[in-house]
Amino acid sequence: MTELLQTYINFFGASAGTIAVYMICWFLVATVIRRNDVADIAWGLGFGLVAWLGALPLGDAAGGTVVLILSMVTIWSLRLSGHIFIRNRKKAEDPRYAQWRKDWGAWVVPRAFLQVFILQGALLLLIASPIFVSIVENQPLNAFTLLGALIWVIGFVFEAGGDYQLARFISKPESKGKIMTSGLWAYTRHPNYFGEVTQWWGVWVATLPSALWFIGIIGPITITFLLLKVSGIPMLEKRYDDNAEYQDYKRRTPAFFPWFPRS
Repeated sequence: MTELLQTYINFFGASAGTIAVYMICWFLVATVIRRNDVADIAWGLGFGLVAWLGALPLGDAAGGTVVLILSMVTIWSLRLSGHIFIRNRKKAEDPRYAQWRKDWGAWVVPRAFLQVFILQGALLLLIASPIFVSIVENQPLNAFTLLGALIWVIGFVFEAGGDYQLARFISKPESKGKIMTSGLWAYTRHPNYFGEVTQWWGVWVATLPSALWFIGIIGPITITFLLLKVSGIPMLEKRYDDNAEYQDYKRRTPAFFPWFPRS
C-alpha cells in the first residue's frame, strides 16, 4: 500500500506540473483576447489531457478499466468543451467573467490568473483523482467497471441532453426572455449539473476494486460540492431572484435530483 500510495503521489505531481503549464498557456490566450471565459473551454480539455498523458505509458498493457475510463473521460471532455465553444463563439464574454473583470479593475490580470486559471487547475486535479487511481492501479475489466460505465451513461444523457434541449430552446426567437421548463428541465432545474455529477460518480464506481478507492472519491465529492453549493446552482439561480416565472418554476421543479414536478 505504501509503495502504491507513493506511485500515486508521483503521478499526481507530474499531472500537476502538466496542468500548471496548460493553464498558464490558456491564461496568456485569455489576456491577449480579453476573454477569461475561455477557462470554461480549457476545463473539459484539461481532463482529457491528463488522462491521455497518464495512460499513454501503459500502451498495450492498459487494463480494461483504464481503457473504459479513458473513453468516458475523452467523450465527456470533447463534448463539453465543444458545446461551450459553440455556445460562446458569437457572444460577448460570459456575464460572470465580465462582472469579475469590472469588479477587479486594475487587478484583473493577477486575479484572473490566480482565481480563474490556477484555481480551476487545482480543482481539476482533485476531481480527476479517480482517473489517476485507475491509471496507477491499472485494473482489468470487472463488474464495478461496467456498473460505473452504466452510471456514467445515465449522467451523460442528462448532461448532453439537457444542454442540447436548452440550446434549441434559446435558438428560437419566441423563447427570448422565457424560462426553459420542458424536456429534462421539467424534472430537474439543472439536468446538466445532475448529469455531470452523476458521470463523475460513475467514474469513481468503476475504480472501486482499487486499493486507493478512498482517494478516488475525492473527485466526485469535490464536483458535487462545487455544483450544489458554490459555483453551480447558487451562482446561476441568484441571477433569477427577481424573475417571477423562474420563481414559480423553482417552486414546482426539484433543484437537482430528477423527479416529477409538483402541481
